[in-house]
Amino acid sequence: MSNQVIHRVQYVYEQLKQAEESKKSIAPLTELYPDLTIDEAYQVQLQMIGEKVQAGQKIVGKKIGLTSVAMQQLLGVDQPDYGHLLDTMEVSNQGTITLNDLFQPKVEGEIAFILNKDLTGPNVTVEDVLAATAYIAPALEIVDSRITDWKITLADTVADNASSGLFVIGDDRYALSDIDLRSIEMNLFKNGELVNTGYGSDVLGHPAECVAWLANKLSEYNVVLKAGEVILSGALSAAVVAEKGDRFTAGFSHIGKVEVSFK
Repeated sequence: MSNQVIHRVQYVYEQLKQAEESKKSIAPLTELYPDLTIDEAYQVQLQMIGEKVQAGQKIVGKKIGLTSVAMQQLLGVDQPDYGHLLDTMEVSNQGTITLNDLFQPKVEGEIAFILNKDLTGPNVTVEDVLAATAYIAPALEIVDSRITDWKITLADTVADNASSGLFVIGDDRYALSDIDLRSIEMNLFKNGELVNTGYGSDVLGHPAECVAWLANKLSEYNVVLKAGEVILSGALSAAVVAEKGDRFTAGFSHIGKVEVSFK
């Protein structure tokens, strides 16, 4: 890595860290550094996560973003991205989130995979993912961005831990037997009103395909998906803005529901 790249990665990292500490969003990183590459953005993410782990936080899983064709087209990319989930990001089912702790949160309904075997790329298949899954559960991801007004490119969101904020896992756990993940229907309600509907097939054709992609992508950075980790496999519909007083419920056919409120 050249000195120029090292400097760029460090500067971007410091910008994001300052935004997080001050709770003040910043201009797009790619306006400061138009030539910031995706690989450099992942280096920023890994540096930030590494520092948090050193400070005592624990990696409990990963999240996959940009799994829908619509979102990929919006950012002009042809592949998903990923971020890390830390123990400090988990919110209890039916819990309440304080908006002051976040920047500009949005809520997505997703299928969570909980692994009972390691998955090591680069040749992981859908069948491998299904064999390594202990169970699935309904989930909500609260995505958030330190970039003002969500004016992000792929490099911006990757550096910002794939716009990860918080996540909620439903209380019920379901084995994969007799469940066609592609046909699972998700209905997202905001304050009791249906605002979005999606299906398992909306994320790369199959939620397990997303997890396979992640395991294979992570192999480029010598990272393994570990037994016990939670994998958020991608939003089944568009993200919905969260405001004070809102309550979100995602109901999934076959696998129950999950809920969170904001204050």
